[in-house]
Amino acid sequence: QLQLEESGGGLVQPGGSLRLSCAASGFTLDNYAIAWFRLAPGKEREAVSCLSYGTGDTVYADSVKGRFTISRDNAKNTLYLQMNSLKPEDAALYYCAVAEYYYCSRSVPEDDMDYWGKGTLVTVSS
Repeated sequence: QLQLEESGGGLVQPGGSLRLSCAASGFTLDNYAIAWFRLAPGKEREAVSCLSYGTGDTVYADSVKGRFTISRDNAKNTLYLQMNSLKPEDAALYYCAVAEYYYCSRSVPEDDMDYWGKGTLVTVSS
């Protein structure tokens, strides 16, 4: 059974850091681009970051550039999102997603993703 499972969400103070993880099972990530999306209350789900298959090129939403870092560990079949200098507006439900043989363009449409996790909640509050 193909599955993505996020972990690492939680409550953090503004300025703090969290690292989200997303473990894949039932398939290997080797041939996939990886991505993180988030859904905040009252907003549409948006792409936060994407790491392309093959080239490893990365794309970040302007709102997180310089603060978030996407990465992968194929040996562990896991992808990550390191989030630093967190702001209250970063609070959201964060989803990981993957797309086979995919190159991440500046926009990363949800419909391009093949598989999704169920999400992990990030709360940023003092």
